[in-house]
Amino acid sequence: MQSAQATNSEQQLLDEPRCGARIIIDCLQEQGVDVIFGYPGGAVLPLYDEIFKQNQIRHILVRHEQAAVHAAEGYARSTGKVGVVLVTSGPGATNAVTGLTDALMDSIPVVCLTGQVPSYMIGNDAFQEADTTGITRPCSKHNYLVDRVDQLSEKIHEAFDVARNGRPGPVVVDLPKDVQMAETRVYKSKEQVNRRSFQVVTQPAASGIEEAIEALSKAKRPIIYAGGGVINSGPQAAMALRQFAKMTGMPVTQTLMALGAFPASNEQFLGMLGMHGTYEANLAMYNCDVMLNIGARFDDRITGKLDEFSPNSTKIHCDIDPSSINKSVMVDIPVIGDAGEILNALIAAWKSGSHSLDATAMKKWWAQIDAWRSRDCLAFNQPSGEAEIRPQHAIKRLNEALKGKDYYISTEVGQHQMWAAQYLDFEEPNRWLTSGGLGTMGYGLPAAVGAQIAHPESLCIDVAGEASILMNIQELSTVMQYRLPVKVFILNNQWMGMVRQWQELLHGERYSESYTDSLPNFVKLAEAFGGKGIRITKESELDQAIADMMAYDGPVVVDCCVVRNENCFPMIPSGKPHYDMILNDEDKAAKPIEGAGRNMV
Repeated sequence: MQSAQATNSEQQLLDEPRCGARIIIDCLQEQGVDVIFGYPGGAVLPLYDEIFKQNQIRHILVRHEQAAVHAAEGYARSTGKVGVVLVTSGPGATNAVTGLTDALMDSIPVVCLTGQVPSYMIGNDAFQEADTTGITRPCSKHNYLVDRVDQLSEKIHEAFDVARNGRPGPVVVDLPKDVQMAETRVYKSKEQVNRRSFQVVTQPAASGIEEAIEALSKAKRPIIYAGGGVINSGPQAAMALRQFAKMTGMPVTQTLMALGAFPASNEQFLGMLGMHGTYEANLAMYNCDVMLNIGARFDDRITGKLDEFSPNSTKIHCDIDPSSINKSVMVDIPVIGDAGEILNALIAAWKSGSHSLDATAMKKWWAQIDAWRSRDCLAFNQPSGEAEIRPQHAIKRLNEALKGKDYYISTEVGQHQMWAAQYLDFEEPNRWLTSGGLGTMGYGLPAAVGAQIAHPESLCIDVAGEASILMNIQELSTVMQYRLPVKVFILNNQWMGMVRQWQELLHGERYSESYTDSLPNFVKLAEAFGGKGIRITKESELDQAIADMMAYDGPVVVDCCVVRNENCFPMIPSGKPHYDMILNDEDKAAKPIEGAGRNMV
């Protein structure tokens, strides 16, 4: 950036005028942006011209704007940075809406720059015009329509601030073409942007910490329930979670979005909570007497039947977003703040008060948890040799092959996603990339692209289903253009597996439009894009195929043919309580602690 003369505390005047597109690039560079995921069009050509003139920021050309946002999400989630998207007006912006909604639901920091028709044509139904700010208002954390070039630097910097701070999320900046082309000498650095209207509470109130510690210290059956907010807070929050769990001896469960925040190998980890969570995690949640929720929002896939969700517990809810408190579940002790700061405050308070839990009660609690664990709710039977492959076995063998490697896993959405969550072990945060709140088919491949761009030397694998992968299969072209060694591991059962499962269990086995009878040859499809294809049809081929996939220095699509009618268990049917689980042994009614029922005190 050329020298600029400071004229006051509010702005700088550049030595010479610059066009709005150049101002935007200057802002992105100042924000430390090193990659943009995008797709060009007429309304953003001034910006693409400025991208061409510089070498600091890399542009990744995707094949669909939805994929651009998912790739930015994969980049953001694997790095902790803000992902950046650039799309054109009209269909470019509307194609991005699914990705923006996905990022909003899962609290992923993304800044999406959208082109717009010239400001004097807005409202005239101009070519490729859409009301982008109106359309994206419900699916973004905030959005802007910048109609004056001298406001550009302020709004771009503010967008990054809003995206990354507080509860992260996507921010849209709509950019009329004439504003990109107009010139200005006004430039505000990121330090000069006034953020008085956006204040985030990160430090928890001492009173809330004291109440939480008092409740926890008296617990007989406590549980720590960690959500994606722990990962969003940064690596220090995950370390603090481990420290607090170790010093208290409490069991820990996690949401789908939090996998990796607490090590899967730790003996205090009960597994994932919720609809497809483990027997021990769900029954521990139902029967606990004090629940410490750190950075989770009590979504419906976790809570099940609300009036029977952890019915006899004192509920402590720690979240940076005040609007999440008492939104779904009424809690006893709210603590507003950043997850990492709250955990550090809890650690300090626990130490300073020399607190400890009732050893006898905790021994009894862990004995009960171990009894639930002995049920082995994730067990399955896999014959060897020529036998068909059970999808659980395929994921378990993939997990074994991943040990000791530097890897990132993304998924599409469906049964394969839940099996990956159940059978893959994550020891660190930011390694698990999946669509949680929105459940977006087509997420995994572009998310793997984003992760691979951010971590070129790492192993990035998209665990997919044959239906989901077809949603954004065109991104194999992106993978090839940038020579990305992304691996796609398809569990192919020829069904929309989760739809089929629900139709079997809840709709009288009426399989309406859930079977695909014209799938492509995935091996030839991979080769058509220039990659390697591998097909597996029996158990004896599995390990070698996984080894070949990992060893190949380039993109690979593995078509792993699995048992067609396998269901994903455990499963809590929608609207049922945590103890009403369907297990892999088809036991329809797993029960809570004997004699406890709904009246535990």
